[in-house]
Amino acid sequence: MSKSIEELKSLTTQIRRDILRMVHAVNSGHPGGSLGCTEYFTALYGKVMNYKLPFTMEGKNEDHFYLSNGHISPVFYSTLARFGFFPVEELSTFRKLDSRLQGHPTTHEGLPGIRIASGSLGQGLSVALGVAQGKKLDGDQSLVYSLHGDGELQEGQIWEALMYASAKKVDNIISTIDYNGRQIDGDTDDVLSLGNLHAKLEAFGWIVLEEKNGNDLEAVIAILEKAKTETGKGKPVAILLHTEMGYGVDYMMGSHAWHGKAPNDEQLDAAFKQLYLEAPADY
Repeated sequence: MSKSIEELKSLTTQIRRDILRMVHAVNSGHPGGSLGCTEYFTALYGKVMNYKLPFTMEGKNEDHFYLSNGHISPVFYSTLARFGFFPVEELSTFRKLDSRLQGHPTTHEGLPGIRIASGSLGQGLSVALGVAQGKKLDGDQSLVYSLHGDGELQEGQIWEALMYASAKKVDNIISTIDYNGRQIDGDTDDVLSLGNLHAKLEAFGWIVLEEKNGNDLEAVIAILEKAKTETGKGKPVAILLHTEMGYGVDYMMGSHAWHGKAPNDEQLDAAFKQLYLEAPADY
């Protein structure tokens, strides 16, 4: 049954609690980008994307999603669990030996919802484009979604894929850039500036949409729905989604410091007080 906006907003808080519990338990993982992308994942799986359960790898006549910046696996795993792909209790195995929930998503253990191993940055768009073209060849009218970090756009393969997508008129793909301006070593402008990314993507032949409020759930749903209306026009579609790394936890926001660092006990407690739920469903 479809969830209301208020239910989905509450779910974003629960997912953020999951993210922090996962990385805290093993003192490793990437909370910053995961927290920043929570609205995107909730919107995608809660309102926008057409998919079926139980999960099948082929997913014929279903929309597909591909996470390219696989280090934000905590938000991906929590979202999949909360939307019924696998038991929520399995989140407690994150990054542990023999777990299906590795630090970067993998396929060899058959975790439902995961179609590619990702985390080697720059490769996800190439995979998503291949799937999108495959759907066209099969007469499958479904869409392919992908998510990328802005720092990931410093990889050359991304630009080859961007050029290929427009040249081959792959117009059944919606690729979103998590445009938070930060990466592991600092601000993207300091590490390697992306310049006018909107203009660059348009110059590469993409339809480009932009949303400044990437941590507003309703705004994220709206931009994704708008992007769907731009598909099928002979051009691939990109969304520049401005988010805040560490969103929802005040001491994690405004810096790249929490890109890949887990909170200690006191920090976790402080975060949970900010991410308050009357009836939390923590695993």
